[in-house]
Amino acid sequence: MTRPLNIVWFKRDLRIDDHRPLAMAAQAGSVLPLYIAEPELWAQPDVSARQWAFAAECLDHLQHALATLGQPLCLMVGDAVSILQQLHNSHGIAALWSHEETGNGWTYARDRAVAAWARAAGIPWHEMRQFGVVRRLKSRNGWAQAWDRDMAQAITPPPQMLSPVVGDWPTNIPTGDDLRLAPDPCPYRQRGGRAAGLDILASFLNQRGRDYRYQMSSPVTAFDASSRLSPHLTWGTISMREVAQASWTRMRALKLSNAPDSSRWRASLRSFTGRQHWHCHFMQKLEDEPRLEFENLHHAYDGLRPAVADSERLSAWSEGATGFPFIDACMRALNQHGWINFRMRAMLMSFASYHLWLPWRDTGLHLARKFVDYEPGIHWPQVQMQSGTTGINAMRIYNPVKQGYDHDPEGSFVRSYVPELNIVPSAFIHEPWRWDGAADLCYPAPIVDNVAAAKAAREALHAIRKGAGHKAGARKIVDKHGSRKAGIRMNGKDRRLKIEPAASGQLMLDL
Repeated sequence: MTRPLNIVWFKRDLRIDDHRPLAMAAQAGSVLPLYIAEPELWAQPDVSARQWAFAAECLDHLQHALATLGQPLCLMVGDAVSILQQLHNSHGIAALWSHEETGNGWTYARDRAVAAWARAAGIPWHEMRQFGVVRRLKSRNGWAQAWDRDMAQAITPPPQMLSPVVGDWPTNIPTGDDLRLAPDPCPYRQRGGRAAGLDILASFLNQRGRDYRYQMSSPVTAFDASSRLSPHLTWGTISMREVAQASWTRMRALKLSNAPDSSRWRASLRSFTGRQHWHCHFMQKLEDEPRLEFENLHHAYDGLRPAVADSERLSAWSEGATGFPFIDACMRALNQHGWINFRMRAMLMSFASYHLWLPWRDTGLHLARKFVDYEPGIHWPQVQMQSGTTGINAMRIYNPVKQGYDHDPEGSFVRSYVPELNIVPSAFIHEPWRWDGAADLCYPAPIVDNVAAAKAAREALHAIRKGAGHKAGARKIVDKHGSRKAGIRMNGKDRRLKIEPAASGQLMLDL
């Protein structure tokens, strides 16, 4: 008879370093590392082949890392409950170990089903915190300080070895075709795997990050100036604790440095550290209220926009063919890279919600599929925030023409992704319809009147905000989800980092 197994269920934590479930399971007995590729998950409307391609690369690196410990990763395809029951029948499961996950609605329902199965089978399921997100949080008071204490804990080393588990375990990583994913070319997608994540972190902290604070807003500079860690945090090739502690170490070194650019570096890394808090702050919102993925946070906005999206407008926006060059360039860049900086994400969502008056669920799903770094806990609260349905954030309607002139004054970014406009002079690059040669361009006219559409949207939302009961509802939302404006200790030091209140309406999450 074989001894019952300790199953370490890898989900979006594809690493062996700073992986407490793996380390603790190894102390408890024989370990089978398991990843379940779930076809039903990959059939959901918010996932895509580009995301699986990144995840598959991460799994390949994880497979090699676990093999060096003595027990390769077991990869199985199917339903989680059915696979766990199969393993329990064939080998016996002593315990199930994993990180907590703040995922989409499907994974939430799946985890509830796994929890029910484990209780019925008498199998303990040990779930451990991966981010600074607190499950069953009663109050946001003190949350930021708790985040800092959690991130300051010692990084957990991987087990020295794993005893091989006897059995013919499947080790092949499924392809996108195996999971029946639609073709999704993304030629400039980042590459997955822990080695890539560590290289990106090191290059940001030591080479690329000096002007992060000043260059993250423009897509002209943000592709290099932003950390680009977001897909690695989403898929867990590197932990938030590792990022936080590496950032603190670099900041301490800069404090002692006499280099002429040290103050510029320190300003940028202070901003970067703040955004690590915001990353988990938004995930906490979805953890506390999963309905955020599907329903308006403030119900006063129910029925504000059509229940069914205008297909012509949705298609033009999705394809980068709205007639607004900066909007179209951002959407096309996102399609090719699987990433774009946060201000441009906010602008794309704002334009869809206000100017095009599209329901946020439809446009949010499109963006989710395009983001290789799609993190539901950040994505859906931000989608609602940029659509004006939270009831607590300042309404921010981006002017796509002004944003273009502000962040791409010479039109270099637009010309890179909207080559139809290469012949347009820089003075008209963000308003080609004003150029004398516009009639000869193979480029659509603006899909809406920029000024009139923004005015109508602003008036519609102001009317709701003035309505009876809006303030009372907003107050409850602030009590539950709002940030607490207070200093946040950094790694137990006296130096304090100020964080903007969530109602500021302008947040940057470029990690």
